Amino acid sequence: MKRLTGLSNAIVLVAICVHPAMGNAQNRSETVPVACPQALDVTALHLYGAWQARWDGVSEAATLTLGRSEDHPDGLRGTIRRPAGQSPAQALVAGDVDNGAFTLEESIDGRAISATWSGSFADQACGKEIRGTWTDTATRIERAFVLRKQPGWQ
Repeated sequence: MKRLTGLSNAIVLVAICVHPAMGNAQNRSETVPVACPQALDVTALHLYGAWQARWDGVSEAATLTLGRSEDHPDGLRGTIRRPAGQSPAQALVAGDVDNGAFTLEESIDGRAISATWSGSFADQACGKEIRGTWTDTATRIERAFVLRKQPGWQ
């Protein structure tokens, strides 16, 4: 009987040791995001992928591609590519999302900020549409923008 108790204790100890490890994996920022988050629940993971970017007064859309920032695990890094004739044709971007607020900085040369993006998530869009204001830092010109997540990305 004592031997069975020792075996039972061993099983319990193994279960206790494994349980915290499973919890840590679930708490990492790299867990699978909720399929349809509310605006306040959107994380950087929801934003990874390709987005169509449109501005008021600009006829053609640009493509914004976002991924994980190596410097800031909860941040975003990527590029924006504009159609021929739009300037700048390409720029680097970095930003984040916090409590339903989306911010992004754009840089033509990789050093100075050439534009800023400030937006929020559209209701009922599952984190796949962002609306806000794009501001050119040199001229202070502001334009309303809409970002829409492209098909094929979560």
